Amino acid sequence: MKLCSSSWYRRLKMAISLRTTISFDNIIYLLHEPRDSASLAVWRVLFGLIILIDIPQERGMASISSRWSDPHRCNFPLFHFLAPLPVDWMYVVYLLMCLGALGLMFGFLYRLSCLTFLLTYWYVYLLDKSVWNNHSYLYGLLGLQFLFIDANRCWSVDGLIRPSIRNSHVPLWNYALIRFQIFIVYFIAGLKKLDKDWITGYSMDNLALNWIFDPFRLFLTNEQIDLYIVHIGGLMLDLMIGFLLYFDKTRPVAAFFCVSFHAMNSQMFQIGMFPYTMLVSILMFCYADWPRQLFKRLPQVCHIVLPLNTPLQCSKHCLYQESDSQQQLDSHQQPDEVISPIRKSHKQKRKSKEEVIIKRTNNETESTIYLKHRIIFGVLLAYSLTQVILPYSHFVTKGYNNWTNGLYGYSWDMMVHSWSSQHIKITFVDNKTGEVGYITPGVHLWEGASERWSAHGDMLKQYAMCLADHLKDHNIHNTQLYFDVWRSLNGRFQQRMWNPKVDIVAADWSPFNQSSFLMPLLSELSPWRIKFEEIEDSLDNHTTVVFVADFPGLHLENFVDPNLGNTSIQVLKGSVVVEITDYKENITLHEGGSIQVPSGKFHIVHTVSDEPSCYMYLTVNTTDVAIRKKFNDFKEIRNSNESSLSEFSSKELQIFKDLLEHEKLIEEYRNMTLFDRFRDFYETKFSLFASSFNSAFQAVHNIANSASFRH
Repeated sequence: MKLCSSSWYRRLKMAISLRTTISFDNIIYLLHEPRDSASLAVWRVLFGLIILIDIPQERGMASISSRWSDPHRCNFPLFHFLAPLPVDWMYVVYLLMCLGALGLMFGFLYRLSCLTFLLTYWYVYLLDKSVWNNHSYLYGLLGLQFLFIDANRCWSVDGLIRPSIRNSHVPLWNYALIRFQIFIVYFIAGLKKLDKDWITGYSMDNLALNWIFDPFRLFLTNEQIDLYIVHIGGLMLDLMIGFLLYFDKTRPVAAFFCVSFHAMNSQMFQIGMFPYTMLVSILMFCYADWPRQLFKRLPQVCHIVLPLNTPLQCSKHCLYQESDSQQQLDSHQQPDEVISPIRKSHKQKRKSKEEVIIKRTNNETESTIYLKHRIIFGVLLAYSLTQVILPYSHFVTKGYNNWTNGLYGYSWDMMVHSWSSQHIKITFVDNKTGEVGYITPGVHLWEGASERWSAHGDMLKQYAMCLADHLKDHNIHNTQLYFDVWRSLNGRFQQRMWNPKVDIVAADWSPFNQSSFLMPLLSELSPWRIKFEEIEDSLDNHTTVVFVADFPGLHLENFVDPNLGNTSIQVLKGSVVVEITDYKENITLHEGGSIQVPSGKFHIVHTVSDEPSCYMYLTVNTTDVAIRKKFNDFKEIRNSNESSLSEFSSKELQIFKDLLEHEKLIEEYRNMTLFDRFRDFYETKFSLFASSFNSAFQAVHNIANSASFRH
C-alpha cells in the first residue's frame, strides 16, 4: 500500500512539475527568447531577390498589356467588387510591388516596403482566381510574415540609418513562425498525397520520360519510376522532411533530399521560382548564427566585402530572464564566437577592438510578460490553427468543391490531381426569339487564359454572367447559357462535369452550398484504368484513344476532324445509339460493338442503357501518317540531286522544313549542358525584365502626360 501511495505521489509531483514547465508563461518566454538575427537577414535578402525575379513572369507583369488592357474582358476575382485598374495604373501597381520587394530585400523602410508589397501582391492575387496555385498563396503568406517579424535587424539599410536596431536580437517566434509555415507546406502536402490515386500511381503520368530520371532508368522501368520514385518517394518525402529538418542529426540528410527534390522539380515543371524558394527555406532550419559562423571561416581578405560584424544588441521585442540572463544569453548566442570574425590567441592582442560588448541595462531589456506578449502569442496560435484547418475547410466552403474537396490554390494538394479537358461546348438560347446558338469557349478572356474556369462552379457562374452581359451587345437581353464540359481526373474516363441541361445564368451558386449543377464523378469506373493501360500498350504510334463515359439519358454531339480519316467508336460497357446526322441513320451498339464514323461530319452518341455507358474513340490521323511517310522519304533523298525533290509539292516542302527545325530544337535541348540551361534561364528572365520595365516606365510617362497606353 505504501508502495502504491509513493508511486502515486511521484506521478502527481511529476505531473505538477510538467504542468509548471509547459505553462503559458513559459511558452511565451520561450517564444520571446533572444536569437541572432543573421539567418533572418539572409532569408529576407534571398526572398526579396526571388520575388523580384518572379514578378515579371509568374506574377504576370510581362503580360499586363494583353491581360488587363481590355476593360470588357471577363475576369474571375474572388470578390465581385474587385476590378482591375486601367492598364497604365496596373503597371504602377506592379512597379509598387517591385519597389516593395526591393525595399524588403535591402531592409530599407522595412515595414513600409513590406506593406507596399503585401497590398499590391494580394490585390493582384485576388483579382484572378484562374491563375491561383499553392506557391503563389505561399508567397502571400510569407509576405504577411515579413510585415511582423524583425527581419531588418541585421545587414539592412534601416540598421545603417537607425543604430538602435542595428545587429540586434530577434525573438525566437520570428524563426518559429517561418519554420512552422514551411513544415505545414510539406506535411499537409504529404497528408493530401495519402489519396488512393496518388498511392497507386495515377496522379502524375509519364513523368519518368523526363531526362531528369535518366540515372534511375539504369535499374528501374519507366512504370516503376513513376510509381516508386515519383509517387511513393514524393509521399514519403513530404510526410517526413519537415520533421527531419528540425533535428541536427537528420538535417543534412533532409537537406540532401530537399535539394534533389526541388532541383528536379525546377526542371520538370513550369512553377516559377517556387523550387528556389523552398531551397532557400532549408537555411531557416539551421542555427540562427550560421551566417556568422560561415563568415568566420572565410579568408581574411573576404572580410572587406562581407557585412559588418558588429556586436549584438538587446531588443525590446525579446524577453530576458532576470536571474541568469547573462548566462542564458551566453549559452544561446555564444557572442564571443558568433561576432568575432577571428578567434584571438590567449595573448588577447588588440583586445579592445575585438572583444564583444553586449549592451544590457534595465532600460533596454524586458523580463516581464506584458499584454503585448500575450497578444502576440494569441495571434501566433490563431494563425497556426488557421493554417492547419484551412486546407480541410471544404466542409464549410462547399461551393468551391468539385470532384475534389478543398479550396483550390491553398489546399497544399500539390500535383495530387491531374486534369485533362477533352470537350467544351457553350450553348445559348434567346428566351425572346427562341434562337439557339453556340459560343466559342474562352471568348472574352485574355489570350493566355487557361481552361481552369471550366472546372470550378464559382468561375463557371462568373463566366456565364459575363457572357450574358456581352450577348446584350448583340441584342440578346434575356438568355440562357448551357455548358457541356468533359474532363478526366487522374486518368479516368472523360465524363461530363456539369449538368448540360441546367441554365448556369439562372442557377444559384453559394460558397457555402454544393453546386447544384455539378455531375458526380463516376468513381465506380476507376478500376477501368488498368484496362486503359492494356489497350494503349496494344496500339501503334499513329493511333490515339479517348475513353468516354456518359450518364443514362444524355448524349454527346461530336465532330470528327477531316484529317482523322479512320475514326471508330467501340462500346466497353452499356448500350448506345450512334446517330449520323447527315445520313439520318441510327445504329445501336452494345458491349463489344463498334462502328466507324465518317470524318468531317457530326454524329451524336446517345446513352440508352440504365447504367452509364462506356466507350472509346480510336482515331488515326491519316493525313499525319501520310506526311510522316513522305517526310521519311524526303530525309533519305534530300542530299541527292535537287531534281529528286520535284515529287514533293511546295506546301509539303515547307512542312518538311518545319519538321526538321522541330527535330533540331529537340536535339539541341537534349544536348544542353547545365551552363546552357542556366544561360537560357538567364536570357529568358532578362528579356522579361527588360520588356516589363520598359512598358512600366512608358505607362508612368503616359500617366504623367495624361496619355493612353494603347496610343
